[in-house]
Amino acid sequence: MIAAIPLMIVPFVLYNLIMLGFAGNGVSDLGEMLISLQMMSGAAWTMSWGDVLIVIALVLLFIEVLKATRTGSWSVIDHMFSMLVFIAFLVEFLLVREAATQVFFILMVIAFVDVIAGFSVSIRSAGRDVSIGL
Repeated sequence: MIAAIPLMIVPFVLYNLIMLGFAGNGVSDLGEMLISLQMMSGAAWTMSWGDVLIVIALVLLFIEVLKATRTGSWSVIDHMFSMLVFIAFLVEFLLVREAATQVFFILMVIAFVDVIAGFSVSIRSAGRDVSIGL
């Protein structure tokens, strides 16, 4: 059952907690610089809280793609839940003023890629399972 929980819910919940002010001053904190490193080239590399949220989502996307290679009844439920998470992202992006940010849009796109990749990988894996039995 726990395998059917889409991991993209984590960045969705984290963003909403930040948006509601549970982790600081709201969405304005996403642009706050977390780290700045001086590179050998002389450039300064900076990372904000929003960037960290995107990196977390990308790591979770990788895990979701790995989960999509499994076959079984839970994988279909996982794909359905992933679609629901994407729909939640989309509805919130369209209807909530604080969700109309670049960070939230990128998170929504990552959730969309999760849905498309999950279905694509599952269909491809199922096709290979059928072709082996022939």
